[in-house]
Amino acid sequence: MSTQTINQDIPGIAQPIDKDIEEMAKAGVHLGHSKAKFHPSMAPYLFGIRNSISLIDLLKTKERLALACDFLKRIAAKKGLILLVGTRPAARKLIQEIGEKTGMPYFTERWIGGTLTNYKVVSKRVEYLERLEHEQKTGELEKYTKKERLKKGEEIERLSRFFGGVRTLKRMPDAVFVVDITFDPIAVREAKRMKIPVVAFVDTNSDARLVDWPIPANDDALPSLKYLCGEILESIEEGIREARISPEEERQTPQAP
Repeated sequence: MSTQTINQDIPGIAQPIDKDIEEMAKAGVHLGHSKAKFHPSMAPYLFGIRNSISLIDLLKTKERLALACDFLKRIAAKKGLILLVGTRPAARKLIQEIGEKTGMPYFTERWIGGTLTNYKVVSKRVEYLERLEHEQKTGELEKYTKKERLKKGEEIERLSRFFGGVRTLKRMPDAVFVVDITFDPIAVREAKRMKIPVVAFVDTNSDARLVDWPIPANDDALPSLKYLCGEILESIEEGIREARISPEEERQTPQAP
């Protein structure tokens, strides 16, 4: 695609080309859902309609992405916890990567109801998982019959799949990051109920009013998710690096504008 074509056809690109916006355009970050699925709350972020497809204004995306990333960076810099939620198939590996690289807790299989509104239940399941793993590692499971050991092994595998990513969730998080709020609405509702700030990608079919730090973007296509999650990962890692070199400070959550 030529520079001229990009300028003419992609929302948010003007002369001279903004490299960040050009990258987002190539990743399809601007491509929303059909006009019929458009949510009114996304009007401030709409560039226009083309071939019945809602197009997101990439200038707004860049602006909101920068604000959200700065918020997450400040949380990480104060050694805060960010709970990552991405249970739709296209996002699972990306969220797992962010979680493993940053040490932040994450859900990729499905949201466990009550994680935020009934935290003790989830924490007890994690404790139980770790106890079973310890018994398996130390050989304590050998006292059981072969059938019982097999059953416990299957239980460890199941619990690890659903709770393995939230081992580091030792307390309530300071923020929740959600890839797709229409796919994980319960996570958003629980966070709002507990007054925990929500950062999320909001596609043109999403209710942006539910999110404290909305990032207007295509939350379906893998190239778009890769680009956006890469920015999220970089901001959290930068905050963690700052925390390592900064003096200990009292933890506090930055407020949404």
